Amino acid sequence: MPKIQAAITGVHGYVPEDVLTNKDLEKIVDTNDEWITSRTGIKKRHILKGEDQGTSVMAVKAAEGLLKKTNTKAEDIDLVICATTTPDLVFPATANIISNKIGAVNAFGYDIQAACSGFLYSLATGSQFIETGKYKKVMVIGADKMSSIVDYQDRATCIIFGDGAGAVLLEPTEEDYGIKDSVLKSDGSGEPFLHMKAGGSRRPASEETVKNREHFAYQEGSTVFKFAVKNMADVAAQVMERNNLTADDVAYLVPHQANKRIIDATANRMGVSDEKVMLNISEYGNTTSGTIPLCLWDYESKLKKGDNLILAAFGGGFTWGAIWIKWAYDPK
Repeated sequence: MPKIQAAITGVHGYVPEDVLTNKDLEKIVDTNDEWITSRTGIKKRHILKGEDQGTSVMAVKAAEGLLKKTNTKAEDIDLVICATTTPDLVFPATANIISNKIGAVNAFGYDIQAACSGFLYSLATGSQFIETGKYKKVMVIGADKMSSIVDYQDRATCIIFGDGAGAVLLEPTEEDYGIKDSVLKSDGSGEPFLHMKAGGSRRPASEETVKNREHFAYQEGSTVFKFAVKNMADVAAQVMERNNLTADDVAYLVPHQANKRIIDATANRMGVSDEKVMLNISEYGNTTSGTIPLCLWDYESKLKKGDNLILAAFGGGFTWGAIWIKWAYDPK
């Protein structure tokens, strides 16, 4: 009997209308466009504004666009997984909020928190449900409102992050397409270098934590950069090597959009040329769990059935991973 594989059958994304450019940031902190661009590759980022506007707002937009594009009824969705570091609430899960808002009344759902690697973790998890044969339609969403945890007095971090969401639909196939292999890693010793100091059970919100500005993302840039360059490149190369894939076999590297220099280093390690690297960091910045699905959305029209894609990410925790996908459809 042919093996069931999980194939991406559609992708859609959403970014808010409001844009924060490098020139805008020059008015907020001591920085400039040339400095930001040369070190990160970022020119602007989209920001979700308004009262009571949480991550689910963007995720719902991406999910609704995905349902429409794939002619899928919301009630036919079996499972919704939302990768996010910025959930609407501590509980209920943002995935449950999304399911309710899109009308996925027959779906169960939950969130996965693995920082910038969250979408890869979620994609690998969602594929397992498809491969069992029990579930037919799994929606995997990567979404973050990073502006809600960014300190706009900290020039080291506020230049990096933006808000956005992307969603994919996973369905079963017996053809030789879909999610073929993955390598997922984590190392909790990276906690001191990339974390949020307060807001969890260890240091709940208090007058002191708010006064000390401890509810924002903290990053020790140089250490994170070194770990990211090595580990993101290592797992991407590992997936290729163990599946006998060469750079010529790869149609695109789909990297987490954290920093242009990290992306370049990963591509160089894989031997992949610039034209084979999906890149939109200049437009969106680092949207954490949203970067990889937003790349797939932006490049969807260029993808052909059978294309080999290597997805790679690195995030706080530390977390990192790579996934090999054989694309399952031609441009629509």
